[in-house]
Amino acid sequence: VQLQASGGGLVQAGGSLRLSCVASGRTFARYVMGWFRQAPGKEREKVAFITSGGSTYYADSVKGRFTTSRNNANKTVYLQMNNLKPEDTAAYYCVYDNNPLKATMTRAKYDYWGQGTLVTVSS
Repeated sequence: VQLQASGGGLVQAGGSLRLSCVASGRTFARYVMGWFRQAPGKEREKVAFITSGGSTYYADSVKGRFTTSRNNANKTVYLQMNNLKPEDTAAYYCVYDNNPLKATMTRAKYDYWGQGTLVTVSS
């Protein structure tokens, strides 16, 4: 599975961005796709995930501001980020795995990772 992420950029606090991630290659009927992020000098953290069944999971820090969705036909997952804050500044990484249960696990290791896309929120 190859993942291609896009949509990062520079935005002012309170603004919005939408990230996209397209999966290609040998994909699976059951899967979880989502996003991690890592800010400079900080640990990588989970952001949002969606399963092939449509279940979604969010980090507490983004609940109510971020929404993840998917288009199965296009093998694409989206992350709509609203009301962005400077603390959302990070490299965002798309992930994919054929075990949807990993979305609920605290320290799951995902099999496939895309390149990071940088989100910068200015104050």
